[in-house]
Amino acid sequence: MRKFIEGSMAVAEAVKLCRPHVISAYPITPQTHIVEHLSQMVADGEVNAQFINVESEFGAASVVLGASAAGGRAFSATTSQGLLLMGEVIFNIAGLRLPVVITVANRSISAPINIWNDHSDAMAIRDAGWIMLFAEDNQEAHDMHLQAYKIGETPEISLPVMINMDGFILTHAFEGVDVISQEEADSFLPPFKPAVHLDVKNPVTMGVLAEPQWYMEARCRMQEALYESRPVIKQAARDFKGKFGRWYGDVIDTYRIDGAETVFVAMGSLIGTLKDAVDDLRGKGEKVGLLKIRCFRPFPGQEIAEALKNTRRVAIMEKAFSLGASGILGDEIKAALYATPYRPEISTFFIGLGGRDIPKSSIVNVYNQVKAKQQNNVFVDLKTELVK
Repeated sequence: MRKFIEGSMAVAEAVKLCRPHVISAYPITPQTHIVEHLSQMVADGEVNAQFINVESEFGAASVVLGASAAGGRAFSATTSQGLLLMGEVIFNIAGLRLPVVITVANRSISAPINIWNDHSDAMAIRDAGWIMLFAEDNQEAHDMHLQAYKIGETPEISLPVMINMDGFILTHAFEGVDVISQEEADSFLPPFKPAVHLDVKNPVTMGVLAEPQWYMEARCRMQEALYESRPVIKQAARDFKGKFGRWYGDVIDTYRIDGAETVFVAMGSLIGTLKDAVDDLRGKGEKVGLLKIRCFRPFPGQEIAEALKNTRRVAIMEKAFSLGASGILGDEIKAALYATPYRPEISTFFIGLGGRDIPKSSIVNVYNQVKAKQQNNVFVDLKTELVK
């Protein structure tokens, strides 16, 4: 059924379809509408779940950890400072191999205080051990939740999944969304059957002390599971396309990349603006294309290298960066290409930080700079552009 709804409502509708047992979150802009809608659904009897009010994001993360450990399908949502307050538990959820799903309405990190969109929050916890997916638009955000549970709950994977959607740009935008029916959702996503969970009839211990002779093995197994999740992510995307006809890429996607001499690379809602810019530039005879990073963790280095093997120039558009160092996405792409014979010129640009508008004119300006010469760590639309 097609509905004209807010992005947050599209997410709430998707979570309802996944039949969670426990939902817990703490309100924080711009995530609040997601759990407001879910709490109303629970109160109205539309969702057979426990909605647990908590005193903070740390409490919300702790609740969904416990719910998942007890064998329940659990969901939460947060953003920015709230995600950082969850930090300790975020690492524990991954380390315990609990397939929790959390939606992050991406927002900048203070200080200075800013409530608008960039990817600083997600990038701050990128090494926690979660599968991290980025949605391009509200339809993908809606559809991504069913895929996320299917991926994370695969017994061989058993890892949490973080769905990232740009705050305000997506969460508060109204657009047409094809909402999946409950019958369709049930045929795609089976009931949760945890491989291991806490049960008084079959006692187990979770989260034990790992002495030096065991800790490394546990972390190594997490790394293996993350890499093994790539084909599972791809299969979930193919299965979803086969059932619903919608395709967003698997770990990456490409747009008009054939014959492109210059390729933009980005994540999230910026993809839509970049597609428009690519179309305009192509119309003027420019050989330009786009690479969309849909899955940031596990990092799809092999797929990126294959996609970029025939291009001369790469313009990486980052909505976050590592203070005191450089572009996060740029550095990872350079590392992925290092082991290959492919050597395109790689330029990194910081754009849209703190919710700054990104018109097509800024994209065209980036393209012109890249064509002129390789760029490094340019803050787009600032008078002082280069970081030495």
